[in-house]
Amino acid sequence: MAAVSEAPPLSAITAALQARQAARLAPWPDRAVEGLLADAVYTERRRLARPRTDADRAEAAAIEAAARAVHGGRAAVEAAIQGLVARYTAEIHSPFSPRTHALASKVMPGALARLLTAAHPAELLAREFDPQARIQVRGAVDRVRKLAASHTLVLAPTHVSNLDSPILGTALFSAGLPPFLYGAGLNLFDNRLVGFFMGRLGAYTVDRQKKHALYKDVLKDYATEAIGRGSHMLFFPGGTRSRSGEVERRPKRGLLGTAVAAWQEGLERRRPQPEVLVVPVTLSFALVLEAETLIADALAEAGKSRFIITDDEFSQPRTVASFVSRVLALDASVVVHIGEPLDVLGNPVDDEGRTLDPAGRVVDRRGYVCGPDGAVVGDAQRDAAYTTLLSDALARAWARDNTLQPTHLVACAAWSLYRSNTPQLDTWQRMFTAPERRQLGRAPLLRQVGRVLAQATADAQAGRYRLALPAGASAEGLLDIALDRFGRFHTRAAIGPGPGPGLWVDPQLCLYYANRCVGTGLDALPTGEGT
Repeated sequence: MAAVSEAPPLSAITAALQARQAARLAPWPDRAVEGLLADAVYTERRRLARPRTDADRAEAAAIEAAARAVHGGRAAVEAAIQGLVARYTAEIHSPFSPRTHALASKVMPGALARLLTAAHPAELLAREFDPQARIQVRGAVDRVRKLAASHTLVLAPTHVSNLDSPILGTALFSAGLPPFLYGAGLNLFDNRLVGFFMGRLGAYTVDRQKKHALYKDVLKDYATEAIGRGSHMLFFPGGTRSRSGEVERRPKRGLLGTAVAAWQEGLERRRPQPEVLVVPVTLSFALVLEAETLIADALAEAGKSRFIITDDEFSQPRTVASFVSRVLALDASVVVHIGEPLDVLGNPVDDEGRTLDPAGRVVDRRGYVCGPDGAVVGDAQRDAAYTTLLSDALARAWARDNTLQPTHLVACAAWSLYRSNTPQLDTWQRMFTAPERRQLGRAPLLRQVGRVLAQATADAQAGRYRLALPAGASAEGLLDIALDRFGRFHTRAAIGPGPGPGLWVDPQLCLYYANRCVGTGLDALPTGEGT
């Protein structure tokens, strides 16, 4: 495997990003340059109207200093912009060290689990955590490991939980894959223990509350520069966590475009190892820490009311500890499926990383961006189209590698029955039915679980999606597993015993876990009966 180098010093990264920004601004008229700074000042003033921390106050002071340059002429405006570029770069930058990563990867998964789950100090040395028993890493691991020696990889996972990043870091290390830099929400570092863990595994910060164009430029330039320098990169093309519980179907193209740009820059600058490949990764959790908050947000106008969640379960250390203790105690409760690698245009590649056409023939992908003389031809519209092709290919890979667990299948069956019992209601109204209308008979539920299991088994054999079920799974067995797991963490079980006979559903949580089956057709199977 190719050696992973130390991160360049902050000064070098800052200079590179300032040079990129200067080149971007050079052809702009004065009014456009002033508008870029004015947009940053206006947006940040609104965000920092009521600074609550020392960091907020320092940012507000920096913005006010930049504001004084808005009417000071082009040179003053550009200097203020470059000052903000330097500030944002320092905030984002990950001082990654292979030696630190190697030590953290060996020590911290076990240490993290012990620290989070120990009830008292004596248990810190008593508890053992085997990530390979708790986290299943499946798929094209060997191919990706081999390609990492000759290509820069961009890992593109689905986004389920704030635990995705540490889970992925642990999974990649246990699978013998190289370190990846990855963007993590700035709010996650409020949890000092988890922030320390992520930082030692290559995290760079992303402040999703900064919405102005200048910050987004710096973030994209940082990713492009890192990929171009040979750093394997991980980012979540879905953006934020899936609120509904569904597998994302519309990856955002912003950061994906950095892979396309970095590849072309590598060709243009004749870097020794310019090739970039994208690896889809699909995450599957038996239980999700923030499920209650996420599905509530999805139901509130499809997530529009609170795009950034800063006060969910992950912000409470005791809640994280309880979740890790109860969920990671389950064997194979997390599945990380490494998909087949793609080139940056969304095409499949062979074992050597060469692009394959629809007939399986090797083609030289440089021909898609280079002229007859071999030089890269710039074309923003073409690159946008290529990024769309890559986004579509990722969505197909995520759907194909979606791994359904007992909690998903049983929730799907239960939601189908609950929906059939309330045909006159829409999804929102089903959240507020009287408790007695949420009751399901165990026998009808078992029959529906049997229908779902039979169809899922056939679909998985046909390669439509994947399953993580016990060998010889039966409807009765799946229901027992799901009931056990649903009863382990959430304050309300998605499905569980209630005050009367039969089983009771919590509409919100049941819908969240059932939504993992959206797009498979399992949610559309007829029930054939009521409760």
